[in-house]
Amino acid sequence: MKYFVTGTTGFVGGVLAKKLREAGHEVNASVRSPEKAKDLQSLGVKLFKGDVTDKESMREAMTGVDGVYHVAGWYKVGVKDKSGGVQVNINGTRNVLELMQELKIPKGVYTSTLAINSDTKGVLADEEYHFAGEHLSEYDRTKAEAHKLADEFIAKGLPLVIVQPGLIYGPGDTSSVRASLLNLFKGQLPMLPRQTAMSWAHVDDIVNGHILAMEKGKIGESYIICGEKYELYEAFKLAAQTAGVRAPMAVAPGMMKAMSVLVKPFDAIMPESYTSEGLRIISGVTYIGDNSKAKRELGYTPRPLSEGWVETVKHEMKNQGL
Repeated sequence: MKYFVTGTTGFVGGVLAKKLREAGHEVNASVRSPEKAKDLQSLGVKLFKGDVTDKESMREAMTGVDGVYHVAGWYKVGVKDKSGGVQVNINGTRNVLELMQELKIPKGVYTSTLAINSDTKGVLADEEYHFAGEHLSEYDRTKAEAHKLADEFIAKGLPLVIVQPGLIYGPGDTSSVRASLLNLFKGQLPMLPRQTAMSWAHVDDIVNGHILAMEKGKIGESYIICGEKYELYEAFKLAAQTAGVRAPMAVAPGMMKAMSVLVKPFDAIMPESYTSEGLRIISGVTYIGDNSKAKRELGYTPRPLSEGWVETVKHEMKNQGL
């Protein structure tokens, strides 16, 4: 098969491109700087200069493919410039889906997220869950808008399947999860709140979920491809035990909420994770989902966190010379 993949220079998109090439598929990718994507080229990925924010820049790369994986997204939290949320998550998604429609691509997989629901307040959300309220971050809000957009295109006949990962970890991670892990190694992760929980999945399992959605997913359906629910504190406690370092102190979620209010006037000079937004999204919240449908209909089988997270911690320890 021949696929067009967005976001190949990112965490999930890069692993997806690699897995598709290993399976013998052709992969076309739009990248902002082909010179900086030599690793993709060495895998046999055909590079085209382009970007999701520029619809026409993707036309040649998408023409004649059997399927589209739209993985690219803006996922920053706590940054001052939040314009990427609208430009990439909303407008970029519209560009990809419009082009897919114009070129009559047979099937597409769009990468949404559990974060469209923000804090589920302990509810293990499934595909029928409907969030009502104010989103906790611009990432959550713009991805929710993009998900609605995808649903609108589906309603107009676009052959699209939606997947919703939760927290993604693994070798090559570029998110705040890895930054926090490195801080843990250095003794610079003093505390984490109790109750805060995510649905954790290894990047290889998330990528497998994408591939299964393309191969087996029903057009018009959404599939939650998250992993198991695990408290943030407990995950980093396990990481500390694995690395042989001191675990962060467990604190009440209310302390983080209070801190998020106190630091707001200083957001412009605070590290991203310690801005009011960064603290608010770990203050006893739950970003959790039910992957039963993906298991049942796609044959999705994510590994337990106790296995994948420990392997990831050991990988990062080796990278850091520990």
